[in-house]
Amino acid sequence: MNFQATATQHPSTIYYKETGVVWRLSNYFLEHIPFDHPNLVFCCIGTDRSTGDALGPMTGSFLTQLVSFPFQIVGTLDNPLHALNLEEIMEELKSSPNSPYIIAIDACLGNANNIGQIIVHPGPLYPGKAVKKELPPIGEVSIKAVVNIGGFMEYNVLQSTRLNLTFEMGKVISRSLLLAWHRYNLKDINKSNRNANND
Repeated sequence: MNFQATATQHPSTIYYKETGVVWRLSNYFLEHIPFDHPNLVFCCIGTDRSTGDALGPMTGSFLTQLVSFPFQIVGTLDNPLHALNLEEIMEELKSSPNSPYIIAIDACLGNANNIGQIIVHPGPLYPGKAVKKELPPIGEVSIKAVVNIGGFMEYNVLQSTRLNLTFEMGKVISRSLLLAWHRYNLKDINKSNRNANND
């Protein structure tokens, strides 16, 4: 096992209401996420005290409800991963005997015409950036959801974001991750069957 996804260095972006979004987003996840890694961890960053910033923990809660999604989820509505506990929890994860491969999921702010975009890219996510907080970068792969407009009074903007947008984008991300995992598994099974037939 090489634990390498065939990731491009460019971000992949899609609108959450686009036709076939779950299938297409699962393609992006298959390109970027090494599902064969022995310690794949999904860190869903944010707080349930803000409708915009609840995207991460809401997605984490959706993922924990998917019984066939076997990976560790850090950050849910019950136990959010946020500015006050982020560094401590990251230290705990990194002290694991198996070095974790972290997929970071968070809300972000952007231009008005980018609201509703889901962005997947290799490299870390910088949590707290939208509200001018200095937090350590997190993740080998980042999944960001543009939930509102940035540039002015960011804290208030996150507080006034429509919950329905956060909810629907979280559903799309979690369903797409589940589909990507099932597609990866199926590909692995088919490969094993072909190898068995060739023996």
